[in-house]
Amino acid sequence: MAQQPCKGGINTEVKFTIPGTPMGKGRPKFARRGKFTTTYTPETTANYENLVQLYFGQETRNSVLLIGAIKVDIVAYFPIPKSTSKKKADLMRTGTIKPTKKPDFDNIGKIICDALNGIAYHDDSAIVDGRVQKFYSDTPRVEVALTEIAP
Repeated sequence: MAQQPCKGGINTEVKFTIPGTPMGKGRPKFARRGKFTTTYTPETTANYENLVQLYFGQETRNSVLLIGAIKVDIVAYFPIPKSTSKKKADLMRTGTIKPTKKPDFDNIGKIICDALNGIAYHDDSAIVDGRVQKFYSDTPRVEVALTEIAP
């Protein structure tokens, strides 16, 4: 099915959720092939990008292609470590304690935005505003909201 441009106009919004532990964009890998060096995307990164595309496609039935300027809001919910005390786990659930571990917020945004290139929008250069937040939750996931802010 061919993608149709978004018909909603200004402030059209698409929201979807990717279940599971959030991932960041992995660094490219290099391999020597005789006299040549080639670059490739790590398998875990490629698999997660496919997962992002799958859940975006399920939400939109592959029919949304945003045009114009785009705002991206990403909220990553990390699992609470099993070894955490009950008191500390409660503080994590309320957002008092936030994840200060890897992946970095920019790598989380990069893997999501790169995965949606050519699917949700022509190129991620159309993204003019973005935010990535990190929290703990009993249900690890990534929630993504894409908003078309100008035609």
